[in-house]
Amino acid sequence: MAPMGDNVVVSNMELERLLSMKGGKGEASYANNSQAQAIHAKSMLHLLRETLDRVELQARGDVPFVVVDLGCSCGSNTINVVDVMIKHMMKRYEALGWQAPEFSAFFSDLPSNDFNTLFQLLPPLANYGVSMEECLAADNHRSYFAAGVPGSFYRRLFPARSVDVFHSAFSLHWLSQVPECVVDKRSSAYNKGRVFIHGADESTANAYKKQFQTDLAGFLKARSVEMKREGSMFLVCLGRTSADPTDQGGAGLLFGTHFQDAWDDLVQEGLISQEKRDSFNIPVYAASLQDFKEVVEANGSFAIDKLEVFKGGSPLVVNQPDDASEVGRALANSCRTVSGVLVDAHIGDKLSEELFLRVERRATCHAKELLEQLQFFHIVASLSFAQ
Repeated sequence: MAPMGDNVVVSNMELERLLSMKGGKGEASYANNSQAQAIHAKSMLHLLRETLDRVELQARGDVPFVVVDLGCSCGSNTINVVDVMIKHMMKRYEALGWQAPEFSAFFSDLPSNDFNTLFQLLPPLANYGVSMEECLAADNHRSYFAAGVPGSFYRRLFPARSVDVFHSAFSLHWLSQVPECVVDKRSSAYNKGRVFIHGADESTANAYKKQFQTDLAGFLKARSVEMKREGSMFLVCLGRTSADPTDQGGAGLLFGTHFQDAWDDLVQEGLISQEKRDSFNIPVYAASLQDFKEVVEANGSFAIDKLEVFKGGSPLVVNQPDDASEVGRALANSCRTVSGVLVDAHIGDKLSEELFLRVERRATCHAKELLEQLQFFHIVASLSFAQ
């Protein structure tokens, strides 16, 4: 029998220190596996621009206009969306005949994020003092000052009333921690035999729902202090169409089928123990509109300008849909990009490699089914201060 994996469990305190999309520029890196997010974000640009149009402009040109991307990760998507936001605001100033202020963009994520790769992707700053027309035409330069801000967006990150626009896409479904009762054998919410809540007991899913709502409340409380009164906020996170929290939709198919089965393979082959599997849980929750709305209304600081479920499409981007091996590899890379760092910490690099090889093999055998059924839905929210 092969040796069992080392008994290392990622604690909730370590989760914030470890959690990140896979850095660098390798095959399973976020930089090379975020095309689906780019496609989904592009399909929602009209909703983002509607949010930007609600920002009340100030005629004063001596105060910088500040945009923030929360949960920026380390690929080019965050740079592209910041560019869209700032160019849109420049055009609004131009339409009013006002002198545009200087622009600052803050890229924020957990300290474990690969900020080095992100900053290497940043285009050079346009020459200081160039005209607005030149800034708008400078496709290969940026027209804003940039900085990184490490820290959890579930807490304060910026000075009070300092930010004009907050943007966060594909991040708020990540919980600040796995609920303690989910890994407690004495609890009715113990997630025995599973690594995700899709198909789990109702008490387990409700523990995740409670954690999501607690986290979102902390997020909104922090932003209510940091955002300027005339500002606006655009948020996108994984959502679901079912009222049942144990039905996690696309997230359930991603983490609750072949990924789950690959963990079971490791147990059955004697590579890890059942206890080792059961102590690992993906800290993701795909919320319903009601889950989200309850928190915003309880906070009371924000008016809901828009709140809807948006069909984002498949997370799998493949060149040859008929090539089952490419589909299998794409699913394994998708799983590894977002969860690989946590898996590595839990069972080590070697067993992690074995796990994702099994994910790829299983997904390859179900390629046609995955392409037809794996669809993500997103909650899209546009918020501004309640009057």
